[in-house]
Amino acid sequence: MILILILTILVLLYISAFFSACETGITSASRAKLHQLAKEGNERAIIIRNLQEKLGLVISVILTCNTMINTLAASLATKLITDIVGDEGLGVLYASFIMGSLILIYAEVMPKMIALHAPERLVLRSAKFLNFIFKLFRPLNHVINILARRTLSLVGVKTGGQASLHASLEELRGVIDLHQGPGQDVPQERAMLKSILDLGSVQVGEIMVHRKNVTMLNANDPASLIVDQILSCPFTRLPLYKEDPDNIIGVINAKALLRAVRQHPGNIDELDIQTIASKPWFVPESNDLLEQLQAFRSRREHFALVVDEYGVLLGIVTLEDILEEIVGDIDDEHDIMVRGVRPQADGSYIVDGSVTIRDLNRQFDWNLPDEPAATIAGLLLYQVRSIPEVGQVFMFHGFRFEILRRQRNQITLIRLTPRQEAPLETF
Repeated sequence: MILILILTILVLLYISAFFSACETGITSASRAKLHQLAKEGNERAIIIRNLQEKLGLVISVILTCNTMINTLAASLATKLITDIVGDEGLGVLYASFIMGSLILIYAEVMPKMIALHAPERLVLRSAKFLNFIFKLFRPLNHVINILARRTLSLVGVKTGGQASLHASLEELRGVIDLHQGPGQDVPQERAMLKSILDLGSVQVGEIMVHRKNVTMLNANDPASLIVDQILSCPFTRLPLYKEDPDNIIGVINAKALLRAVRQHPGNIDELDIQTIASKPWFVPESNDLLEQLQAFRSRREHFALVVDEYGVLLGIVTLEDILEEIVGDIDDEHDIMVRGVRPQADGSYIVDGSVTIRDLNRQFDWNLPDEPAATIAGLLLYQVRSIPEVGQVFMFHGFRFEILRRQRNQITLIRLTPRQEAPLETF
């Protein structure tokens, strides 16, 4: 009889260990790996993916089974030890200590450690059995959950529905930060992946080319002059205005203009430029980049004019601008080499105030915050809370900021020195 009880307790401990391992395995198993296996037709992976979609219920079922098994094992151990020692009080005391230690070590800690080592392999091997147990105990567990929710409601605790298993943006960012791989392109890969996640939170107004830097064509100018302006300009699409730069009447495509010039038999100045211009497309500065990218694709456009809430022209945005937010600067044979960042021999950088913080972080793998301000000058003003004078030096976020040039109230040039190169003194 004693031998049967001991064997029964050992079997129960083994089953409890199995459920503990499954609990850890199903929560730790990579959803990405299981998703890929499921796509390839792996039946067991499909079962586990379905169970992960109901993770709360699955864990509840496993805990229910584990509790029942551990309770039964403890009861049998109490009877066994009580019969051996002949004293009920001592039997309960000894059984509590012995079973508590056995359950903790061999039914909880050890199986969970094993499960963490190879969670996918464990759950795939146990997939069909777990699915059977889930279906078998689901009605009982449903009743238990109802009782639990009603009990919690009595003390004012409200419970929501099933938690979403979709990875949050912060979780994805964490995975990207932990991404490692061979070669020296890993920082660039991480930057590209993060930029894709940021498309929905960055507005067009943050990446647009400001109107003061936009080359515009005057419709009242002779056609020959307009042709010369386009040929001397590195851009293929230019806004066309009439009378007032705020009065944009169209967009000139360099190819369309040259095609019209080639087909025009007479004097070029007799060419009606307005007939060549395409209809301007105005977009609000509040559009996020993901929305704008989708709009570019649906309209098959590459160029848009950015306006504020009052319809005032602020600048332009192109498809290339959005793509550069993902992959970094795209240089071609016509691009100007000056990007607003000039490395110095002493390890510092001369940076234009209009350079965006995202570009700096992406290019140099820095971690400057881009939430309070989009540009490096904006970040400086946000931190200082005043308009600094030329020559002032500030130290924050691990960088030394030295004001080199200021135009009226605008910071136009900054010397930026990373922490490892920055002097120890602060101002």
